[in-house]
Amino acid sequence: MTLNDYLIGVVDNRGKNPKHYYDNSKYPVLDNYLIKNELYPNMNDCKRYIDQDTFDSFLRGYTYKGMVVMTLVGNGIGNVTTIPSDGIVIIQNTIGFVPDTAKLDNRYLYYFFLSNIDYIKKFDRGSGQPSIKKTDILNIEVDYPQLSVQKQISGVLSSLDEKIAINTAINENLEQQAQALFKAWFVDFEPFGGAMPDDWQNISVYDLADYINGAAFKKAEYGDFGLPIIKIAELKSGITDSTQYCCVSKDDKYYIDDKDILFSWSGNPDTSIDTFLWSRGKAILNQHTFRVVSKYNAPAFTFFLLKYLKPQFAHIASNKQTTGLGHITVADLKRLQFCTNDTAIADFESLTAPIFDTLFSISKENQRLATLRDTLLPKLMNGEIDVSEVNI
Repeated sequence: MTLNDYLIGVVDNRGKNPKHYYDNSKYPVLDNYLIKNELYPNMNDCKRYIDQDTFDSFLRGYTYKGMVVMTLVGNGIGNVTTIPSDGIVIIQNTIGFVPDTAKLDNRYLYYFFLSNIDYIKKFDRGSGQPSIKKTDILNIEVDYPQLSVQKQISGVLSSLDEKIAINTAINENLEQQAQALFKAWFVDFEPFGGAMPDDWQNISVYDLADYINGAAFKKAEYGDFGLPIIKIAELKSGITDSTQYCCVSKDDKYYIDDKDILFSWSGNPDTSIDTFLWSRGKAILNQHTFRVVSKYNAPAFTFFLLKYLKPQFAHIASNKQTTGLGHITVADLKRLQFCTNDTAIADFESLTAPIFDTLFSISKENQRLATLRDTLLPKLMNGEIDVSEVNI
């Protein structure tokens, strides 16, 4: 049988674009960059919306909560996710699958695609850019187990993914709390009666920390062994099959380890220029990213400051774009100033260090859960492990 025999339909709105997209409206668009082979996309990063009229008149098909969707065009071909809530739309380059629920469990379909992603990517027929034909996906030969077994398998795997999603939401909430605290202290001066204390002074973002740029690599320095080289892709998605490794020794200043603060200063202003808390062990940093070391022994303060400045960084970088890319320079960091003093930095560090530590701990737990899921996935899908013997 083919995959199409297990479906009752496909949602395919590909074709011309709507006349208008909006920065904020009722219906968020699930664009390709949000589809990352994770159970749920992060819709907080959504950049495009459509209005009610476009929703009613332009779309040929509609998604629903839990629907499996796949990218068919672009660098992320074959990537999958599921729709986290009603009202999310897919338009260009993405299709959704409607299973016959008497034959096929929806989440089992998601894990089927995930376990066969390398095979699916081989359907690439693009000349100018990667592209997969819908018919190639629908005509994949499949031999699915009975529905009850599908649900058992997807239940085991999704229990891990659901925990990862919960942890991710916790971290996002904690970060929002820290950002609110930062604004209250250093913008609104709430702990100080709503006015900046007289003994505070201007200090530049650059003077708060040492900014150590990553290494430039020569072709001969890449290898199949050594430490992973951390580029923006690794900062966003972790170590993957696409990660390159450094097989030679480099200057000590380029090495990073757990709890290091990393600032990606070059790339797409909206999606790439950001601050990250590294939690994947020893590695070596690529150029275009700073390792940021606080001069005040205040990593939490430094991290939440840089996070708070993300919109300003995006604005600065967008005014320097070349071919869609922007950058933040040392001169920019020197121009960005705010008011504080040593005591305020130390007090804020004491207040937010537990949040910083929790962000790190939860990130480490998510990595362990993801490793367990990735270990179980192929073994459950190919029957190597009996699902009845797995207890999460």
